Amino acid sequence: MTIDRRKVLKGAAAAAGTVTLGMPALAQAKAKVRIGYLHTLAVDGQLWLAQHLDSFGKNGIEPELKLFQTGLELFQAMIGGSLDTLVTGAVISNFPARGQGKVFLANTVEFATAQLWVREDQGVKSIADLKGKRIATTAGTTAHVFLDNALKANGMSGKDVELLNQRMPDAVTSFISGAVPAVALWVPFNVTVRDKVPGAKKLVDASAFYPQAAILGGWASTADYHAKNRETLVRLSKAWIEGNAMLTSKTDEALAIIGKQYPNLTASDLKEQFAAQKAFPAAEWSKLYADGTVAKWLQQVTDFFASTGNIEKPVPATQYFDPSIFMDANKA
Repeated sequence: MTIDRRKVLKGAAAAAGTVTLGMPALAQAKAKVRIGYLHTLAVDGQLWLAQHLDSFGKNGIEPELKLFQTGLELFQAMIGGSLDTLVTGAVISNFPARGQGKVFLANTVEFATAQLWVREDQGVKSIADLKGKRIATTAGTTAHVFLDNALKANGMSGKDVELLNQRMPDAVTSFISGAVPAVALWVPFNVTVRDKVPGAKKLVDASAFYPQAAILGGWASTADYHAKNRETLVRLSKAWIEGNAMLTSKTDEALAIIGKQYPNLTASDLKEQFAAQKAFPAAEWSKLYADGTVAKWLQQVTDFFASTGNIEKPVPATQYFDPSIFMDANKA
């Protein structure tokens, strides 16, 4: 029998093509993404749900999660090259305004997650009593932005108090030990304060200044990663959307799942913390993206950092925020 070499080669090529086209999901390697996060519900809630639902895997993402204590440390790590993306609170409006990062996804509004706690046994019963007193907090974070809003609302400024700048766990310890009469914190540190200092009083939380001074948390990457890995960020956003959908539509079930990551908090504590944030369904976020609200919220906090952090010629939020990634992810 005579063998036609051209037919053999053509058949082999067709077979090879059949294998390639028939197994795209198996052949495609997942994109490894190094993600930094803070362990507070308003920041990592959707993250844990996306993990639980295998939303990252289904969208071709292999996340490598790294825990940090503050947003400042997150951005420093990303700028230093050890993270690809991060999710954090108010600091999302800081470094990108310095030209160090691109925001691509809004996470939650920290509606009442930032709180001001005082010790009445040290003579502080109102915000006015804080004049000349020391307040522990972490400078440049959600808690600091909130504290500035609270002082301004009461005719004061940061110059009227003495700010003790510490990492949040240390700031809380200072308050518990009695070294300072007040602490501006974010949840879940309020639980520690409430348990360790029974006489502590919460004077005010960030909800008092919403929406005029809304504090937005979100996701960012370096400008270089954003430019070279846009499709990866779209797929990551799709995974986030699925986790967010569960958080907003099946909240009780979602909190039970997230609660496994917070063994020291009760179900009641988690529900209280969820009530302290505003998590919107994707359809609502789309409207807030489209009408400029998200950019406006980012800019409000950027203006604070520009005035307190000496940012020369800050990049406006309309330039460091890219809404198109979420919008593309939400089309599917």
